[in-house]
Amino acid sequence: MTASNYDEIMQLLCDRLSDLTLSEVEITPESNLIGQLSIDSIKLLNLIMEIEDTFDISVPINALADVQTVRDLVDLIYKIKSAS
Repeated sequence: MTASNYDEIMQLLCDRLSDLTLSEVEITPESNLIGQLSIDSIKLLNLIMEIEDTFDISVPINALADVQTVRDLVDLIYKIKSAS
């Protein structure tokens, strides 16, 4: 996977997160999913299911324990996609 693919994942995720957030918060790679974007566990699981369908990957639930920021989630998706 190339850097452009990483950027594509970041853009797709930021676009999707902007649809899920209630406020006009700017979404950056450093945005905290829970604290700043108010993404609760239900929204996160729905987002993960969409990601799995979009990228044809499987995201282990236990891998989400370390995910706090948008960048963390993109890194996880990129890592799983690169391994497949």
